[in-house]
Amino acid sequence: MALLPDNAPPPQKSPFKNPYLYTAIILVGVAAYIAFIFFTRHESNRAFERRNAEKAAARRRADDQAAIDQLGGSDLAIRSFYATPATVSRGESTQLCYDVANAKTVTLDPPVADVWPSHYRCFDVAPKKTSTYKLSIADASGKSTSQSIEVRVQ
Repeated sequence: MALLPDNAPPPQKSPFKNPYLYTAIILVGVAAYIAFIFFTRHESNRAFERRNAEKAAARRRADDQAAIDQLGGSDLAIRSFYATPATVSRGESTQLCYDVANAKTVTLDPPVADVWPSHYRCFDVAPKKTSTYKLSIADASGKSTSQSIEVRVQ
């Protein structure tokens, strides 16, 4: 064993013999693995939420379309216009009822009551003689349709 002179620098240790280097490499590897796990789980959760949101939106659209179709779709229509009872005795009244879809204006001829766009509206009338009532509707673009009923008076 050779002795070193007092002013000689100590011999250099190899960096591969330093335990801190291996510990740091292991810690960096573990941190990278944990970051990878968190990132992949976050991305998979986002994809899952996106798919669920798309399914929910499609379900809402289908439900909304079914409601529109059930209530008359987007077409202008008189879904019902009737009198109950259709035949009355002189001095008695009957109810006129109507149901319209997508109407902007509603008119009744002869004008015996105020009418407006409604999915269900009824009002009383007391005709003195057999009368024909005509319900006319129009939408915002000017398209119109009408329907008539007769109330008989005995």
